[in-house]
Amino acid sequence: MSASAPSLAVSNNYGERVSTRIVFLITGLVMSAWAPLVPLAKERTGLDDGGLGLLLLGLGLGSIAVMPFAGHLTARYGCRPVIVWSTIALCAVLTLLSSIAWLPGLVLAVLLFGASMGMLDCAINIQSIIVEKNSGEALQSGFHGMYSVGGILGAGALTVLLSIGLDPFFSVLCVVATVIGALYKATPTLLAYGTEQDGQIFALPKGIVFLLGTLCFIVFLTEGAMLDWSAVFLVSSREMEPNLAGLGYASFAATMTVGRLTGDAIVRRLGGVRVVAFGGIIASAGMMVSLGFDGWPASLIGYALLGIGCSNIVPVLFTAVGRQKRMPQRVAIPAVISMGYAGILIGPAAIGLVAHVSTLSIALGGLVFLLLFVSAAARFIRS
Repeated sequence: MSASAPSLAVSNNYGERVSTRIVFLITGLVMSAWAPLVPLAKERTGLDDGGLGLLLLGLGLGSIAVMPFAGHLTARYGCRPVIVWSTIALCAVLTLLSSIAWLPGLVLAVLLFGASMGMLDCAINIQSIIVEKNSGEALQSGFHGMYSVGGILGAGALTVLLSIGLDPFFSVLCVVATVIGALYKATPTLLAYGTEQDGQIFALPKGIVFLLGTLCFIVFLTEGAMLDWSAVFLVSSREMEPNLAGLGYASFAATMTVGRLTGDAIVRRLGGVRVVAFGGIIASAGMMVSLGFDGWPASLIGYALLGIGCSNIVPVLFTAVGRQKRMPQRVAIPAVISMGYAGILIGPAAIGLVAHVSTLSIALGGLVFLLLFVSAAARFIRS
């Protein structure tokens, strides 16, 4: 028996808003905790850049494979059970990723990590869309800002724990304990229902929706590159100590968080088109700084600029999706979300493959041109 949704009357349920912010925080925390573990996993298994890229492809494939099922499960059983069980699965797999050295086992763990993350990503975005619609207010920037806060906490906390000499397994256990505590707090007010079962959750995008999805793909691909490759680049090309390499993603996530927390005022002052245009230019400049100057401090500055530039592009794109008339919102929004998360999960694997046949610097340099494309395409977004 499916959980039935309440009426779509405007609701100001404070508890639902808080629980949604908490699960976005949890998602960012767990996802970013993987970043400092990537170079350690690479070292334990002896993988080169190409092998690591193939491993990360498994993360993306696992995620994309379960997204349609996640939409079906949230529609049938509600957001709450999907969010709870996928979070528990993520915590279990993350502990394996912290210590496993057997390559086939690592591949399986990465597949499960990706599947659990895809399930959680889909469920929290469905929850956030419903909560925002029921509230009658704009809440998405705040929700995604909490994801960024989680990114800072996850990468930063794990980096600190590793830097003081704590074993990776016990470092991850500290993160997992925090996540379970936060999940316990959020669970009572998570939505017991999802989208209507007779409506489509995913559909092939077309027209302006396809363009918006493509721009989301590029921005999320950039975020995925920071998550999976920033630490590797700092260790292999900037000679940073592995136990400090998580600072790369932390610097990116920190400026992105500040940008999102101040984003509504910026968009009101400049307009969405200018925010996307300037954001793409700033982000591409940040990538050029990180690649063009020697020394890890310059790379951290470049990552910070990258975070500033990318911070408000996706919220503006989501606003445009809500305003467009080419496709119904109930199919347009999930389609754009799917394209965006395909970028964050599959894109980094492509970077690894390019790095295998050239260099990691060249592979990351390709993001400069993609971000400039985002800037050029801003004129197609209606203000």
